[in-house]
Amino acid sequence: MKATRILHDLGQSLWLDNITRNLLRTGVLRRYIDEFSVTGLTSNPTIFDHAIKNSSDYDDAIKSKLAEGKSGEKLFFELALEDLTQAADLFRPVYDRTCGVDGWVSLEVSPLLAHDAKSTIAAAKDLHAQARRPNVLIKIPGTPEGLPAIEEAIFAGVPTNITLLFSDDQYLAAANAFMRGIERRIEAGLQPDVRSVASVFISRWDVAVTGKVPEALNGRLGIAVAKRTYKAYLGLLSSPRWMRAYNAGARPQRPLWASTGTKDPKASDVLYVKALAAPFTVNTMPEGTLKALAEHGDVGATIPANGGDSEQELARFAEAKIDVDALSKQLQDEGAKSFVNSWNDLMGVISSKSAALKRAS
Repeated sequence: MKATRILHDLGQSLWLDNITRNLLRTGVLRRYIDEFSVTGLTSNPTIFDHAIKNSSDYDDAIKSKLAEGKSGEKLFFELALEDLTQAADLFRPVYDRTCGVDGWVSLEVSPLLAHDAKSTIAAAKDLHAQARRPNVLIKIPGTPEGLPAIEEAIFAGVPTNITLLFSDDQYLAAANAFMRGIERRIEAGLQPDVRSVASVFISRWDVAVTGKVPEALNGRLGIAVAKRTYKAYLGLLSSPRWMRAYNAGARPQRPLWASTGTKDPKASDVLYVKALAAPFTVNTMPEGTLKALAEHGDVGATIPANGGDSEQELARFAEAKIDVDALSKQLQDEGAKSFVNSWNDLMGVISSKSAALKRAS
């Protein structure tokens, strides 16, 4: 049995962190669903940037939209939604079979709105309405400025992928924003089953401390942080507050392990996947990591409910003078800036591609 299937049977959802028109057209995504137990998909501006820049797959669609007078962000979101709605349709049987637990695809709002909660909420509502699919998550950054937008999006009934989380504290802040939105829906007499995932980034921790810690600690910080976060997640699930919400019809927000491709060439290509197997979570991974996982025969043990050795591991990093709390804030700040840079790059690609197609026509 493939390790992808073993992981799925352990209760963890495998999502693909990629989307291209070619994946859809050639049937590769369908094959990943059938053969690799893939049950969802995430996207981001960098993924679309590479897909549009490095192929001609989008050229005809861009020409058509240019002829309709569209450009910039509007043109991009139409391209993205064309891909993601096709993917959502492929995952719809999974969504239906799991009663909405799985089978999701996600699309990010413009990161330029990160400090504008009102505009973020409006954009999230608009994108979800445009998708016209129940299994599309809208990605909103879980930064301090993003938390009010997350609460409002959930209250408005928009399924949300809370992104850019790096620690248990940041995860809990995002989970509480989700819960506030759900509780307000219950109080208002609205249906409280609004789905969400909370995306915790893993590999960036280890990249940040490379060369700053003893070699024996390489590749271990992100895993320790994730294990601590998993413990916090299970603690939240067992709290009276969450149980009251479940009893009213709400359903849990799942942690999603993001940035799980191995960056260290000396480490296993499935380092983070094998270490972070855990029921009722999601692991979204690049194609290379997914293929590598499918070739492996096992996935190892699941994360213990108590976080396992996470505290001992984090103590070792403290001894190595790594301030995990300060680093989590730094990583989130850098991540937010990186999202903006990626978005600007994407808009530049849309602009240059549009100009080149206009000249050629």
